[in-house]
Amino acid sequence: MSKTINASDLGIHLKRDDENALFNWFIASFLMGKRIQADIAAQAYRVIVEKHARDTVRKLASCTHRELVSMLGEARYVRYDETTAARLLSLSKKMIDDYAGGILNIHVASEDRQAFEKRLSEFEGVGPKTVEIFMRDAAAVLY
Repeated sequence: MSKTINASDLGIHLKRDDENALFNWFIASFLMGKRIQADIAAQAYRVIVEKHARDTVRKLASCTHRELVSMLGEARYVRYDETTAARLLSLSKKMIDDYAGGILNIHVASEDRQAFEKRLSEFEGVGPKTVEIFMRDAAAVLY
């Protein structure tokens, strides 16, 4: 059993109105929500967000599929690299199109925590595990 990685382990300091920190934790949660070792998922987060500075929804959306596959490969996140790259692009596009690029906008559009979690799960590739990981740390600043 691998160690549970939380937002602060990745240097993400969640605050109530910090869109970037919430988005970065959502990306980290998305990567960790797959059947892949947590340390590899954490490394993929570091490569994408820290090394390649794709730390906002618009910067992530501006990547090509190939660039994302390459970044995932750099982190040894290779088992699901093609689908994960496609889903990260889909996720960032949907967030921009449906929520003006913001996790906080999803929060504002949701009546309560259950509705917020349901909206998160509507992103392609975001299942119950990703929502659980994200909310484990984000709930404290959102609710």
